[in-house]
Amino acid sequence: MKKAIGIIAIVLAFGACKFKANDKKLLPIYGNRVPVTKTVNGQTVTDTVYQTIPAFKFVNQYGDSISNKNLDGDIYVADFFFTTCPSICPIMSRNMLEVYKAFKDAGDFKIISHTIDPKHDSVPVLKKYADKLGVNGNTWWFVQGKKEETYQLGERSYLVAIKQTDGSEGGYVHQGYFVLIDKQKRIRGSYDGTDPKQVAQLIADIKTLRTEPDETIAQ
Repeated sequence: MKKAIGIIAIVLAFGACKFKANDKKLLPIYGNRVPVTKTVNGQTVTDTVYQTIPAFKFVNQYGDSISNKNLDGDIYVADFFFTTCPSICPIMSRNMLEVYKAFKDAGDFKIISHTIDPKHDSVPVLKKYADKLGVNGNTWWFVQGKKEETYQLGERSYLVAIKQTDGSEGGYVHQGYFVLIDKQKRIRGSYDGTDPKQVAQLIADIKTLRTEPDETIAQ
């Protein structure tokens, strides 16, 4: 599977903001950011507004409508796949299963896997795929929607390259990143979903992120 330049290049371009409070490790925030100046109690202050995941609406393996609102107050991991993928997707799914097992009983965590082949990956197909993995309940959603919206969300918001091909690699080429999103819908990490070491780091980083103090959720 050919891989395009991914989020690492984005990080180098835009930088990452690391925090240190009471000597406790906090994860960086990735993506674009813009300074916003405003007046608070008569004083001029400058805040940083970070890139966030925008509104979306898809359908999951149960036929339920899933939007960004369903993830309010949750940490979640997003990835992109298709059920007939002959190369990296089966590896990604097996590795994501480890993430699912680690947090399936957590009340503030979700996984959302977006199919990039919605024409084939209907709701029943996604349900069968989830069942084969042993996934049940509402911790891990396999979702489908309009292809253009999925691709745009992946590339512009999650910073994951996706494209349709001439038939090689199952007809699609996509990056195998697991993207970690915080409760404010900001990108906090990106991990190679085919690499067990990076997946282990993702699990550790989710634990770290769950200890961060709650903030107002970005709209």
